[in-house]
This record gives sequence, structure tokens and C-alpha cells, in this order.
Amino acid sequence: MTQPPPPPNQPPGQPPNQPPAQPPSGGFGAPTPPQGPAYGYPQAPQTPPPAQPPGYGYPQAPGQPPGQAPGQPPTQPGGYGHPQPGYGYPTAPMHQQVPPQGGGGGRKKLSASMQIIIAAAVAVVLIIAGGVWYASSEDDPANDAKGGGTSGTSGGGGKDTGGNAPDGAGKEKVPASTTSKVAFQLPLPKVTDLTNVTGSWVTDKAYVKPGVESVVGYDVAKGTPLWTTPLPGQVCASSRHVKDNKVAVAFEAAKRVPPKNFQPCTEVGVVDLTTGKLLWRKSATSPDSGDEKASFDEVTIGATTVAAGGLDGGAAWDLTSGKELWRPQINAEECEDKGYAGGENLVAARACGPLDNQYLLIQNLDPKSGAPLSSFKMPPGVEDAGIVSTKPLVVAADVGDTAGDGSSISDFFSIDEKTGKLKVKIAADADRYAAECELAVEQCSKVVVGNNRLYLPTEDHEGGGEYGDTNEIVSFDLTTGKPTTDKADAGDRYSMFPLRMDGGNVIAYKKAPYDKGGQVVSIDGGTFKQTVLMENPADESVRDAEQSFNLDSDEIVYAGGRLFIADDLFDAPRGSSDTKKYLAMSFTTS
Repeated sequence: MTQPPPPPNQPPGQPPNQPPAQPPSGGFGAPTPPQGPAYGYPQAPQTPPPAQPPGYGYPQAPGQPPGQAPGQPPTQPGGYGHPQPGYGYPTAPMHQQVPPQGGGGGRKKLSASMQIIIAAAVAVVLIIAGGVWYASSEDDPANDAKGGGTSGTSGGGGKDTGGNAPDGAGKEKVPASTTSKVAFQLPLPKVTDLTNVTGSWVTDKAYVKPGVESVVGYDVAKGTPLWTTPLPGQVCASSRHVKDNKVAVAFEAAKRVPPKNFQPCTEVGVVDLTTGKLLWRKSATSPDSGDEKASFDEVTIGATTVAAGGLDGGAAWDLTSGKELWRPQINAEECEDKGYAGGENLVAARACGPLDNQYLLIQNLDPKSGAPLSSFKMPPGVEDAGIVSTKPLVVAADVGDTAGDGSSISDFFSIDEKTGKLKVKIAADADRYAAECELAVEQCSKVVVGNNRLYLPTEDHEGGGEYGDTNEIVSFDLTTGKPTTDKADAGDRYSMFPLRMDGGNVIAYKKAPYDKGGQVVSIDGGTFKQTVLMENPADESVRDAEQSFNLDSDEIVYAGGRLFIADDLFDAPRGSSDTKKYLAMSFTTS
């Protein structure tokens, strides 16, 4: 198969989805230690394959080669990467970007002889079944719209979206015009060392973002500072969840001093997003070190409890008063809390047993006492787990180190949070699906839960146009574990992933090709039709600014007709670059 010609003004050899002079993003490639054997729980009942091969994006029936549709050559889609050091620790990144290999990032390449064998087999298959894949996809009623991958109303001045899903209608309205403009751009602060600025929150009046030794509230429309909350040291973790207009942050107790540039992350506090006031600041001693303060690398809010965790242990405080509620203690089983996930419930991941024979427990906790309400033992070989949702309880893990792409996900576990019993295990082939989890317990991205379903994107694959890749968002039933017929196409040269639920609708961001602006769409949870909420300008300067962010891993928040894209980790500039970098930028349709 010959390569298509590049688009106008595109440098030869440059992938068409990338802007000029910007390298394709690499995948995670950091090797992990070998883990135990694959989990032995039975899979969900297997469904017979359809009479004709489904379009790309439908979850495949068991037994089909991973990441490959019938009649198509194997692909090596790249995983997504972003350097994430241990919070507050001067260590190597947990997931490290590696140069892309043959168009895919972080995947193992086939040997030359194997490529020849596969190429020959593929040629025969293509001759026999050419065109079946895309013809099937085009005729599929779930394929809403060709090309742009959108349908539904794109205007209407406040028209409601969705309402056909079990979880109800969304709150986001369709603007009178979906064409956006840049509301503001925040310059990147000057720093001399790697700086963590994790966290992005939006209220009706403010966009709130950590800065250098501070948390700052910016006017939601203009980007001008409304308030600044100074901190004694750098932010090292922040809560995803907002409760009563409050967020939790973990930060260092003192400023970093060169050349060491390190301070332990020992402080936890709660910031009022309306006033910017630091309501309280606490620390806790480590159970293993006497009076020495424990160091934290993650923090969350579950119900009305703030919980922080790390290698030194954890602690929990009342959200409003800051009163310490409990600390996990090492018990006879040598269990230690690795971290917590919040939301409606508070869930802990606990490592138990001796180092050479540890196992992982997922426990739904009483947020006031820390006592386990239910417990589920993860399969052998699982050392880390990412909690996608606490209600319903959904956990992601790499079982037996089989993911192989740095995503840390080979399977999802749907667990009854009341009893701790496994509902179903969902296999998520890492070569086919693009969700990711970092090492922290609550650091999963590109995956959301709603309508008793798990929504996740497929990896990018060849599109139906002359050039350029595309992908889809699909779903699994959390009770049966079976794939549904849901499929939302990104459209040629676009790539989409879910950001959050809006009632029963899925809010998704669509990464644009190099010559377009990004989009935000609402996907009806009942019909899975897409409605455009925002389309960003295609002007070169705006495109360059939007695409200067790592859109696969940086913070993207959409709320009330406004889109915010922000960095979460940056370093001092190295070398010269024509691309200007920003701490954050905002688009609006109003």
C-alpha cells in the first residue's frame, strides 16, 4: 500500500494529524518489573461473532487478534505519554516518553521476517475481502455521520442536550453559535526546576489553577487574577473532586533551594474556590518514623472527608473543620494504604502481606472512621490499581503485566461497593483501547463511567479518507461486561476521548488535525448521537497555541460553554523554540 501525498505545505514524512514542526507524541515505554500470572476469574459469557466484520471501534468478540479488524493489517497504534514524576520527589518520571517507532509509540516492533509473513498474508486477505471493513462501518446505523463524526443540533441558543439515557439529560446547553474564540491565555511562569501545577477547577466566576507556590483564581471570562493564595512551598498533588466549592491540595512546607531543589510534600490544605482562602492546613506523622511528618503524593475528597496517601502512610480530615478523623494503621496482615479515590464514596487501595508476596485490596471505606465497608482482593500479579469511579466502583489494573504499552490497563473490574463482590471483569486490549492510568490511585484518564456503562476510546487507526487517522468512543455494560452497540466516530483526521459525564451524556474532546481547531461534543447516552458544543478557530496562531499543549495528557475542562486547557507539569525552557508555551488557555462561545 503506497503512502498518500502529504497535505499542502506539509513537510514530507510528517504525519498528517500533526502540525508542522511538531513531532508525533510518543507512547509510554518505561519497562515494568515482571508480575505474577494472569488472573483466573472467568470472563463474561462470550457472544458469537457477527456474520460480517464490524466497523472499527466496536469491541471485538473474544478470540479475535488484539487491535485488528478482520481483513486488515496489524497496526501499532501509539500510546499516549506525559512525564509524571512522583509528586514532590526528585525521581525519574513514572512513565517516560520514548521516540515513536514506525508510527506507533511505545509498542514492540515485529521482526523483519514476521513483517514479511504478515504482509504477504494481509495482501491475500485484502484481495479477497477488500473494502468490507469500511463498507460495514458506513452501513452501520451506529455510525452517526460520515466525515465530521457529528450529528444533532449545532446551534439553537441554549437547546438542551440528550435526555434519553438512564442518568438523564445533561446541563450543558448548545450555544447559539458553536464557533469559539480565545477568551484568554495565561503565560507560563519562569522557573528553574521541574514544577508541578496539578489541578484545574471552574466556578461560575473563576478558573482556579495552582501556580508557583500558590493557588490563583482567574476571572472566568477575562483571565485576570481575582485572588491569589500564597503557599509555603510547591503544590505536589490536588483533588479532582470539588465539594461545597472546596478543593484539597497537598504542598511542600518550604520553598525549594538550589541545587537540591527538593522538599518533602508534608502539608495538606483545603482552598475555598469562591474566596481563595486557605481554610486549614494540616500534616500527620508517619507510623514508621515516630514524630517525623509523613510525605504525601496524592490527595482526594470522598463524601465530606479529605484523604491523603503516600509511601509513608495516610491520614484523613474533615473537609470543613480540618479535624483529623483517622489514620490507617499497619495490621497483622501488614496492610498499608497506597492511596485513595473520592467522589460520592471514599475507596482505598491497600497493599498487604510481605514484600515478596503482596496482594492488593480495594476497600470501600466509612469516610468518617476509615473502617472498611467492603473489600475486594485483586488478582495475583496486580501491584497497582487505578480507581476509575467509586460509585459505581470500577477499578483498572494491568493483570500479569499484559498491557505492554505503558497504559497500566489490561482489564477493568466492576465491583459491588456494598458487598465487595466482583460483578464482572472486562478485558480491554491495550492495543485496541486508549484509556490510561498513572501510578497514583486516582490518576486514570480518557475513561468515564455513567449509565451503568464504561466509556473509553479506541486507539487511533487508519481513517476512511485519503490520509489521516481516526478513532471512536465505545462502551461496555458494567453488569454483564459485554460490549454495547454504542459507537461515536471522531471523523477523518480527528481523534476523540471522553472528559466527563454530563448527566447521562458523555462530554468528549476531539483532537484536530494540524490545520483545524479542536472540538467539544456532547454524546447522547441513549442514542449516542453527537452534538457539537464548541469548535475552535483554525487560524494558525490559535491552532499553534492549542496544539502546544500535550492534548493527550494535559488538563482539559469544559463547563458552561467554556473550554480550559492547562499544563500540569513544566520545566525551565531548554534550547530555542518558535512555539510559545502557556500555563493555560481558554475558549468561549459566548
